Amino acid sequence: MKLAGFLLLIVFATQAYAQKADFDHIDFHKADSIALGYKNEDLDNLPELAHKLTTNLDTDVERFRAIYMWVCTNINNDYGLYAKNKRKREKLKTDTVKLQAWNQTVTKTVLIKLLKNKKTICTGYAYLLKTLSNLANLECEMIHGYGRTSTTKMADLETQNHSWNATKIEGKWYLSDPTWASGLENPVSKSKKLDYIEGFFLADPRLFAVNHYPVEKQWWLLKERFPSFETFKNGPILYGKAYRNLSLHLAPIKLHNLVNKYETINFKYELDLSLNAQDLRFEIDDGYERKTVTPRLTLNDGQLVGLEYQFRFGGFYDLHVFAANDLIATYTFKVSD
Repeated sequence: MKLAGFLLLIVFATQAYAQKADFDHIDFHKADSIALGYKNEDLDNLPELAHKLTTNLDTDVERFRAIYMWVCTNINNDYGLYAKNKRKREKLKTDTVKLQAWNQTVTKTVLIKLLKNKKTICTGYAYLLKTLSNLANLECEMIHGYGRTSTTKMADLETQNHSWNATKIEGKWYLSDPTWASGLENPVSKSKKLDYIEGFFLADPRLFAVNHYPVEKQWWLLKERFPSFETFKNGPILYGKAYRNLSLHLAPIKLHNLVNKYETINFKYELDLSLNAQDLRFEIDDGYERKTVTPRLTLNDGQLVGLEYQFRFGGFYDLHVFAANDLIATYTFKVSD
């Protein structure tokens, strides 16, 4: 029987990739408590803030955790500035000189509004995390590139639109996204609600790569060959809450899929330890009605889960994957007769 798409096979080696699981022996409650204890601190003295957040912690990963948690829970998204910057960059995308001048202007605006009002866009989140980490003698870099969310249009990916961080801890680089960890944009209200998502902290690079594409390829932190930009653009929609429920997304690897009736479609994920395979369900929309279905479980090797589904009728369908009540992924299927 023909399989839809390319089923990615990965040999799972314990701790093969730099990720939070490297520190399962660390209890982050003390670091989180310290971060939450300084909730009302201003940004007028960053060296002092870095000292307060880290001085009573024993390990570099705890020190980074306290700084990261503070940034994620104290800085608000400036959607007005984000929208203005997006419109301007789109307008100037074919004029390199004017675009560079605008980038310099908006960078100054970002820093001023960040330090004064504790409001910013992704550049400000990444800058603040890097600065506080460096002040605490932690190696941390800003990574620039492209990010895909449920609201991202292909036109948004013609210019760089996102920034995040890489941090070196105990000799290894780790990826984190403080902007998306603090909450994601509501596609209807265009607002951003503070809603911390743990999975963006020291994320597995393979999951991170589904919706992050760095300009400098060294920051993939992948052992295998990194995907092309076209592969990235054509990938599935992975929502922020996927990072609460998945450790890895393996298949399908495309958003838009062409299949035949009764063709077996394979879905493959590695689940977070808190999630059971029975918590997964599909909601399928054919443009007229939306129905909930339970996919057939084909593989459940610990946290590695395989699911199968077949469409019985031709047409065009949106297939949404839910983990309990969390929407985690969306794909489309054109089913041929």
